[in-house]
Amino acid sequence: MPLGAFRPTARELRDLTGLALPVAVVQMGLVSQGLVDTAMVGRVDAIELAAVTLGNLYFFGISVFGMGLLLALDPLVSQAFGAGDHDEIRVGIQRGLVLSLVLGLATTVPMALAGPVFRVLGQPAEVIPVAAGYSHALIAGMWPFYAFVVFRQVLQAVGRVAPIVWTIVLANLLNVFANWVLVFGNLGAPAMGAVGSGWATAISRWFMCLCVLGLTLRLLAPYLRRVHRDVLRWAPLWRMMRLGAPIGMHMFLEFGAFGAIGVMMGWLGTEAMAGHQVALNLAAFAFMIPLGISQAAAVLVGRAVGAGRPERARRCAGGAVVVCCVVMTATAGVFLGWPGQLAAAFSTQGEVVAVAAILIPVAGMFQLFDGLQVVCAGVLRGVADTLRPMIYNVLGFWLFGMPISLWLGFQRGAGPVGLWWGLAAGLGAVAVLLMWRMWNRLRGPLARYSTRVAH
Repeated sequence: MPLGAFRPTARELRDLTGLALPVAVVQMGLVSQGLVDTAMVGRVDAIELAAVTLGNLYFFGISVFGMGLLLALDPLVSQAFGAGDHDEIRVGIQRGLVLSLVLGLATTVPMALAGPVFRVLGQPAEVIPVAAGYSHALIAGMWPFYAFVVFRQVLQAVGRVAPIVWTIVLANLLNVFANWVLVFGNLGAPAMGAVGSGWATAISRWFMCLCVLGLTLRLLAPYLRRVHRDVLRWAPLWRMMRLGAPIGMHMFLEFGAFGAIGVMMGWLGTEAMAGHQVALNLAAFAFMIPLGISQAAAVLVGRAVGAGRPERARRCAGGAVVVCCVVMTATAGVFLGWPGQLAAAFSTQGEVVAVAAILIPVAGMFQLFDGLQVVCAGVLRGVADTLRPMIYNVLGFWLFGMPISLWLGFQRGAGPVGLWWGLAAGLGAVAVLLMWRMWNRLRGPLARYSTRVAH
């Protein structure tokens, strides 16, 4: 198949950017909660900042598999929407909410055990009790967090993203206000530091769930009003989980690589860990742009597959790669041009700023690879290809990048920057493998994936 089959027309680029922009805004809004926590707690002291760092790493390490599992709704709902199959959409939403409840309950126990886990991981003794308190506060927001993911994925798949954007904007404003009250002890509240920030985040997650449901109740009510007779049938539920579990493992392993680096930073000291968090938050914020492109690509490719239009699926995939390259080149320029200024915006601690300032240029160097790997994974998710990306993730991050991190960071004595260069190598390897997989997968026949069909 010629390369021209992947060349997007103006329509594909317009559809892609029209969906990717609000989705990226939503993703940035989600990460902004962590940025707000970091920026506001960073005004307290380095211990409180390191505690938020460790608590956030632990939260995402515990929750990320469930987030990926629920992303099975991307191909299921978008393909069903493209095919006009509203019954499949209804049962998909209801199964997603069932899974969100199970996930919310299942993650409560490991979140409650945060303190002992931090001690086993050898984290700084002064950080552990504060980080454990922050993690415990987040427990209250676990189920609404997963339920919001369900509503978000469904609304994105059917092209209704404006309510999600409004929800995220309002939730971030609430999070800023709640942090101001609970972190610093304003309006008569006790000054709770990092723990108060955890409670502020939990409150904002409840608001996200209820607000997006309230704004879209007219649209979602027909899908929620009556329980589908097949919602708890094991065979189709298993097919949904079989599709989503590799996505969850993919995200867990990718986040696990960054989380492992965070743990190693703890071995290098509180300042190294806090500086790593500042740089990581900035990189994560920029990553939300290609993640938005990735989710838009999954939706548009899935709709095209559901509508029986493989040629449009290929053009949407090509458009996603083009847009990603343009955007991530720009973010790389920002990171390489102003590392010191960016670091200083998130901490007043000189040692923390110094560590972050040497890590941010490394993030600039891996921006393009980071964007391409997530966009290609989104395209493959749109055609319900989720197992191979997980395997490539293991090969790239854990068998290639992680040994390089350990060698440079500890054996060669490069410290924090050496650990990050290993991450850059892993991202490059995953990006190359997924580009190759996307090219080969989309050249072949593209068929709809349905939970009703047993293969």
